[in-house]
Amino acid sequence: MASLLRSVGTIGTLTLGSRVLGLVRDNLFARYMGASFASDAFLIAFKLPNMFRALFAEGAFSSAFIPMFNQKVADKDGPGLKAGIEFAERALAVLLPVLLVMTAVLQVFAWPITLVLSGGFNGVGEEDFAFAVMLSRLTIPYLMLISLVSLFGGILNSLGKFWVNAAAPMLLNLTLITALLLFDNSDPMITARNQAIAVSVAGLLQLLWLAWAAHANGVSLKLRRPRLSPDVKRLLKLTLPAALGAGAVQINLVISTALAAAILAHGSVTYIYMADRLNQLPLGLIGIALGTVLLPTISHQLGSGDKEAANATQNRGLELALLLTLPAAVALAICGKPIVAGLFGYGRFDAADVQATTEALAAFSLGLPAYILVKVLTPAFYARQDTRTPLNFGLVAVGVNLALNLALIVPLAHVGPPLATAIASTVNVALLYRTLRKRGDLVPDARLKRRAWRLVLAALAMGAVLWFTRELTESYVAGRWHDRALALAALVGAGALVYGTATLVLGAFTRADIRTFFRRGSVEPAQE
Repeated sequence: MASLLRSVGTIGTLTLGSRVLGLVRDNLFARYMGASFASDAFLIAFKLPNMFRALFAEGAFSSAFIPMFNQKVADKDGPGLKAGIEFAERALAVLLPVLLVMTAVLQVFAWPITLVLSGGFNGVGEEDFAFAVMLSRLTIPYLMLISLVSLFGGILNSLGKFWVNAAAPMLLNLTLITALLLFDNSDPMITARNQAIAVSVAGLLQLLWLAWAAHANGVSLKLRRPRLSPDVKRLLKLTLPAALGAGAVQINLVISTALAAAILAHGSVTYIYMADRLNQLPLGLIGIALGTVLLPTISHQLGSGDKEAANATQNRGLELALLLTLPAAVALAICGKPIVAGLFGYGRFDAADVQATTEALAAFSLGLPAYILVKVLTPAFYARQDTRTPLNFGLVAVGVNLALNLALIVPLAHVGPPLATAIASTVNVALLYRTLRKRGDLVPDARLKRRAWRLVLAALAMGAVLWFTRELTESYVAGRWHDRALALAALVGAGALVYGTATLVLGAFTRADIRTFFRRGSVEPAQE
C-alpha cells in the first residue's frame, strides 16, 4: 500500500499545485470577465480543447498506449526499453500526420463546431458569433499539442516518472494567469481573445517540457515514415472506443454546456464552468492521481500473472477514493456558498453570480464520488486491454445525461445540467462495478467492506459540524482577501479536523495507515 500511497501522494501534491494555480486563474478570470457573453464565448472555445484532452490525451491514448508500452518493455525475451521506444516512434509516425490534418479540418469547420457547442448562444448577433468562432480557431492548435504531450506523458508514466507529467498542467495555468495580469483590458472581449491565444501557447510549452523530460530520461523519439504496423493498428483499435468510454463525463459536460448556452441566459455557461472548476479540484487531486498510478501498476501486475496483487491494488484504490472523496462531496454541498463567494466574489462577479454558481456546485457535488470512481474502475478494464466495455457504458451514461438535461434544464435552469451529469456518472459507475464483480476481476476484500460504511459515517459527522459553522464565515468571505483566506482556511481546517478524528475513532483509517505513507513497501493490504 505504501508505494501506491506514495505515488498517488506525489501526483496529488503536484496536481494540488496546479489546481491552486487554477483557482488563482479562475479568481482573476471572474474578477476581470464576470459572467457575460465574452466569458461564455471563451469558455465554449476552451471547451473543445478541454474535451479533447480528456477524451484523447488523458484518457483514450494513455489507456491504450501504456499497457502496450509496458508489455514491450517487460518482455524478458525482447530488447526491453528499446522495443518500447521503437513502438512509441511508430505510434508518433502515424499520430503526427493525423493530428496535422485534424487541426486543419477543425480550423475550416470552426463555425459549425462552435454552433454545435454553443447552440448559437441563445440568438446573439452575427458579429458576436463571429467573435466566438475566432476564439475557437485560436484554441484549436492546443488539441494537436496536448495529444503529443500525452505520448511523452505515457512513456514517462510507464517509466515511473509520474511527477513530470503531473507537473505539466501548471504551465497551462501559469500561462493563462500571465495573460490575465499582463494583458488585461477594460474590454472583456479583448481579454477573452488574449486568453484564447494563451491556451495554444501553453500547449507548446507543455510539449517542450515533456519532450525535454523524456530526453533527460533516455527517451528520444525519431521521426519515421508512417506505417500501419500490427501493433499500431491495435493501438488505434483500442484508442477509439477508449476515447468515448473514458470521456463520458466530459461528453456529458459538453452536452450540458451546449444546452445551457443555447437555452439559458448569458452567464449560465460561466456559472456551470465555475462550479465545475471547484468540483474538479478533488477530482484532479484524487481521481486523476489514482487513475494515473493504477493503470501502469495493474498492467505490470497482470503482465507478470499476479492477479491477486492486481485485485489488492484495485481494493486499495477504491478505499483511497472513498477516504478522500466522501468528505469533499459533503463539504462542497454544504459549504458551497462561502467557498464560491470567497474565491470568485470579486469585481464583475456579483452576488447573483455567486448564488447561481453555488446552486450549480451543489448539484455537481452529488456526483463527485462517481466522477472519481470512474477513474478508479476503468483502469481495471484498460489494463486487460478491454476498451470496448467502458465505451458501451459511457454511451449509456451519455444517453441518460442527454435525456435528463432535456427534462431538467427548463424547470431547474442552470442547476439542471449539473444534476443530469451527476446522475449519469452514477449510472456509469454502477455498470462498471457490476461488470468487474461479475467477471471476477474485482473482489472486494474484508478490509474494504469493513471500512466503507465507517467512511460514510465519518463524512456525515463532518457535514453536521460544517452545517452549523458555515454561517459564521458569511460576513468574512465578502471582505478583504486576507479575511476571505482566513475564513476559508477555518472551514477547511474544521472539516479536516472533524473528519480525521472521526475516521480514527470509527476505525476507517488507522495510525498504521499513516505510518505506511512514509515508508516503502508493496501494494499489498496492510494487516489490521
